[in-house]
Amino acid sequence: MTRILSRIVALAVPALLLAGCQVGTKIVEQTGPRGTGMDQVAAKRDVKATQLRGGEVPAPPYELTAEMRGGQRAREAYQNVKVLGDISTEEFNYTMAAITAWIAPPEQGCNYCHNPANMASDEIYTKVVARRMLQMTRNINANWKPHVQSGPEKAGVTCWTCHRGNAVPANVWSSGAGDPRTITGNKHGQNTPLQSVAFASLPNEPFTTLLEGKEEIRVASNSPYASRNHVVPIGAAEKTYGLMMHTSQALGVNCTYCHNTHSFRSWADARPQRVTAWYGIRMVRNINNDYINSLNAVWPANRRGLGGDPYKVNCTTCHQGVNKPMNGYPMLKDYPALAGPAPASGTAAPPPPAAAQTASTVAPPDPTLAPVDASGKMVTPPAEVSTR
Repeated sequence: MTRILSRIVALAVPALLLAGCQVGTKIVEQTGPRGTGMDQVAAKRDVKATQLRGGEVPAPPYELTAEMRGGQRAREAYQNVKVLGDISTEEFNYTMAAITAWIAPPEQGCNYCHNPANMASDEIYTKVVARRMLQMTRNINANWKPHVQSGPEKAGVTCWTCHRGNAVPANVWSSGAGDPRTITGNKHGQNTPLQSVAFASLPNEPFTTLLEGKEEIRVASNSPYASRNHVVPIGAAEKTYGLMMHTSQALGVNCTYCHNTHSFRSWADARPQRVTAWYGIRMVRNINNDYINSLNAVWPANRRGLGGDPYKVNCTTCHQGVNKPMNGYPMLKDYPALAGPAPASGTAAPPPPAAAQTASTVAPPDPTLAPVDASGKMVTPPAEVSTR
């Protein structure tokens, strides 16, 4: 009897130790040199699920022909058209029909933003918001190509990229979330795991300082000693970890999708996707600060979070578990009005500091993945700027 119990224990203990591991068939993709550990490992069932999500792209409301894009401009036919006035009346109606299907509740339709008795009126706040979001979309497609058109698909973004049929995107954030006060006081986000950061027990809300604020996401240094140029407190390192866990989960990838396990900080050993991510972080900051927060006086209470600030975006808002939103489907090709021209107030993707032009450690020059500036010249962040 004792021998039988011993065997049961011998089998049970390893099973318990492995209980935290994900079971099921794995799919492994080698993304770097052999022996470097740069592999993407995913459960087969998860890959199937993300592929299904990527295929859920609505068809255009009807065919937009070349003839329809000619003729009278929208600003000439309608009153108070401040953003899409440069396109034809036919294309304007086509674009409005698509946006209504993407965002407005079915029971409201056009009335979600418009007063049916006076379509030109700005009295409904959602119209003011929609106008600003159209400016944002055009700005992203025109000035943030290093991120949204970094691959061969040249996908770009539309309103659907974030909204997916919801008046408010399903994946948003605001300050104050997940920070309950306990008998021991404010935990400052520690040990209150949230799904947004893959349930990390470190700070669960790194977004305010890193995706809204302008703090550098910098941990590793050239030297083991503190210097005037590189002093990173533990708190900053913890927030970086939280953001990286969020990014990994949002894109459905491992750390090695961007980084080389030989040296997480090295740009020379990193994949070009890390450069795309560098621009993505700065694009999200531009969206949150220049577009969403700029409407601070417009947002009603039900469009604000626990901290009283408006709901903002992070990586999950667009990606939703896949490394390219909708698996890179180039939806923008069917909606040319959303591609530009860029609004006068648009913010161009910032070129990296001058050190990038002379740095010896830069990302591999892959023209299909690495970003380019307005002149077509490839640019990359300098070695001392790190997203890890």
